[in-house]
Amino acid sequence: MTELVFRKAEEKDIPRLVELNIRLKRLNEEFDPLFKTRDDIAETSKKYFEEAIKSPNSVVIVAEDSGRVVGFLKADIVERLFYQPKIEGKIVEFYLLPEYRRKKYGAELLDHAVKQLKDKVEIITAEFPSLNEIAVEFYTRLGFRGIVSIYARES
Repeated sequence: MTELVFRKAEEKDIPRLVELNIRLKRLNEEFDPLFKTRDDIAETSKKYFEEAIKSPNSVVIVAEDSGRVVGFLKADIVERLFYQPKIEGKIVEFYLLPEYRRKKYGAELLDHAVKQLKDKVEIITAEFPSLNEIAVEFYTRLGFRGIVSIYARES
């Protein structure tokens, strides 16, 4: 089994992060048509990662195989205004190329991110499309549980 390297994302990673994020968002589109990607997704993703990499309130970790970025995780540090624990690390993006899935790399990437967040947050949550059963099973297996549901209706 290949050994992946997990590290903090750098500016040089942005083009690859954009590619992988587009794959992630198009995968989300398969779960629900309300996740239809916008035409400007590449430009929006580039700006999104440029800001996230510089922000003290975001953690962006890449998974690398022989110098090639094969996955990433982005978490935001947010305040829970009305609840305890007060500071949350919210995993908002998580993607591994298909050939790296079901080989414990996802759990390792998550563990690396948790270590980065541990001293900054009191609770770690993950946000993903509710119809993504693979994500539900992954997070449940790692000790997460559902705490909120968001319902949508087209207007």
